[in-house]
Amino acid sequence: MWRSVAAAISRKSKLSGETLNLALHSQVLHFNTPKHVAFLAPKFNFQQNPRFFSQDSSNPVATDAQMPQFEPLVSEEGGENDVFKDAHNLFDEMSEEKKEGFDENVTGDVVGDDDSEVGVASEEVVLEKMEHLLSLLQSGNVDDGALRSFLGNDISVELLEKFVVRVIETPPLISGEILIGFVKLVLEKEKLAVTPAALEALVMVIGIECKRSSAYALWDFFKEVGEDGGVLTTEILNGLLSLLSVLGKGKACYEVFNKFEEFNCVPNEESFYFTIDALCRRSIFDWAVSVCEMMVSARKLPDSEKVGNIITGLCKGKKAKDAHALYLFAKKQDKCPPRSSVNFLISSLCREDVNVPLALEMLNEVSKEERKDAIKLFSRVIQGLCRVKDTNKAKVLLFDMIKSGPPPGNAVFNSIINSLSKAGEMKEATKIMKVMESRGLKPDVYSYSVIISGYSKGGEMEEARKVLDEAKTKHSKLTPVTYHTLIRGYCKLERFDEALELLGEMKQFGVQPNADEYNKLIQSLCLKALDWETADKLREEMENNGLYLNGITTGLIRAVKELEEEEEESADAGVEVIADVS
Repeated sequence: MWRSVAAAISRKSKLSGETLNLALHSQVLHFNTPKHVAFLAPKFNFQQNPRFFSQDSSNPVATDAQMPQFEPLVSEEGGENDVFKDAHNLFDEMSEEKKEGFDENVTGDVVGDDDSEVGVASEEVVLEKMEHLLSLLQSGNVDDGALRSFLGNDISVELLEKFVVRVIETPPLISGEILIGFVKLVLEKEKLAVTPAALEALVMVIGIECKRSSAYALWDFFKEVGEDGGVLTTEILNGLLSLLSVLGKGKACYEVFNKFEEFNCVPNEESFYFTIDALCRRSIFDWAVSVCEMMVSARKLPDSEKVGNIITGLCKGKKAKDAHALYLFAKKQDKCPPRSSVNFLISSLCREDVNVPLALEMLNEVSKEERKDAIKLFSRVIQGLCRVKDTNKAKVLLFDMIKSGPPPGNAVFNSIINSLSKAGEMKEATKIMKVMESRGLKPDVYSYSVIISGYSKGGEMEEARKVLDEAKTKHSKLTPVTYHTLIRGYCKLERFDEALELLGEMKQFGVQPNADEYNKLIQSLCLKALDWETADKLREEMENNGLYLNGITTGLIRAVKELEEEEEESADAGVEVIADVS
C-alpha cells in the first residue's frame, strides 16, 4: 500500500516516487542514530544527494543544482509536512474499491488524476526478487555467483538504486563486509560509478555496526574508488576517521589522514581532531604531536572543549610542552580550553624541571574566583619551584597565597621549609615555620624533622637538639626519622656517647629504633671508634627486638674484633721478647 501511496503523492507534489522513497529512508536513518556516530547524522543526510550511482563513469558526481530538492516528512515541531498530509487526505478520499486496488499491488495499473498509467508489474517482479536477495544478504548466506546472476538481469539504474537504499537501511543491518562486497558487484555493472551518497550511506551503516573488520574493509574500498578522484569528500573521510577513533585504531586513522591530499580532500577541524584523539588513545604521542603541529599551521582548531581534550591527551603522554604551545595558540584564536584541561596542563608542566616556569606563568593567570578552589594547583607549582631550588619564587608565591588566596596549608609550608633546610638556609626555614604557626597551623612532625635534619647536616647539634625538645612538647609521639637524623649527626662528629643516649631515649617516647639506626651506629662504632664490644651489644639488642643486622655489618664487627685480638697478641709477644732479653 505504501508504494502506491508514494506514487500518488509524487503526482500531487510533482516529485518522483523514487525521490520520496529515498526521503523516507533518510528520515529513518537520521532519527535512529546511536550516540557514538552522532557526528555522522547531521552531515550524511541523503537529501543533499539522493543518487547512489551514476551512469556516466567519467562524471560520477552530480551537482546540487541537478538534484531534486524536497522537505523532510516530519517538521521540526514534530508534525507532518504538507506533502505527507496530502498523502493521508488523498488516501481517505478514495473509494473502498480503489483502496483495495492499492493493496493489491502485484499486477495491474494505477490510474492517476491525469488518467496517465503507471506500469508497476515489471517493477514488482524485480522487487520480489530483490526481497529474496535481501533476506539472503541479511543471513550472510550468499556468494558472489548468486549476486552476479541477479545483477546480470536487465535492471534499470533507478531500480538498482532503490534496492541499494533498501539494502543499506533495512534493519537488522546487514554485515558491513557483505554490504561492501554487494556494492562492489553493483559497480561492475556497465557504465555505473559510485557517488558520494553511496559512500555516505556505507559510512553511516558501518559506523552504527562499529566493527573493526568492517571499518578496515570500508577503508580498503575507499582506496579503490578514491584512485579516480572526486568521489571522496572531506566529510566522508571524517566519518571513517570518527569510526576508527571510536575503535581506538590510531595507526589506521593516521593512514587515512595522510591520504587526504591524494584523494583531493582538504582536512578540516574534525579531521585533525579525530586523528589526534585516536593517536593519543593508542599512546602514539609523537605522531599526535606532528598532526597537532599541522593543525596549528593550517589554523584549523576544533571547538574549545575538543582543544582541551587534545591538551589533556598530550599531557598524559608527557608532551606537556607541546600541549602548552597549543594552549597559547588556542588563546590567540579565542578558543581557550576548559578550566579542567588548563589545570591539568599546569600540573603536568610541574613534573619536568624545565617546564616549571611555564606552569608559574599560567598560574598567575588564574582569576580571583578560581583561586579559592586551586589549592592543589598552587601546591604543585610550589613543589616544582622547590624541586628546581628556586625558593625565592616559592616564597613569593607563598605570601601571595596568604594575601589573595587560596590559604596555604601544611603541605605548602613544609615544601618550602624542606627546600630551605636542604640549602642550609636554617634561619629562613625557621622564619617560615614561625609564619606557619602565626596562621594557626600546627607544625607537624615532618616540619620539625626537616629543621632538625638541616641543623644536623650543618653540624649545629645544639640547635637541632633544641628543635627536638620543642617537638617533644608539641607531639606525644615522634617518628624514627626525627631521631635518625640526629644520630647520624652525632656519629658524623664522632660523639658516640650522645648518639647512644639518643638511641635509648627513642624507646622512652614510644619510638622503636629500626634496623637503619642500629646499622648506622654500629658501622660508625666499628670504623671510627673501633669499639666492637659496644657494637656487638647493639647487635644483640637488635636480635632481642626482632631485628637482624645485615651480613656486611656483622662481618665488620668480627673483623674489628679479630684486628684488636691480633694487636693484643702482638703486644703480648713484644712484652715476652723484652722480658727474655732482660
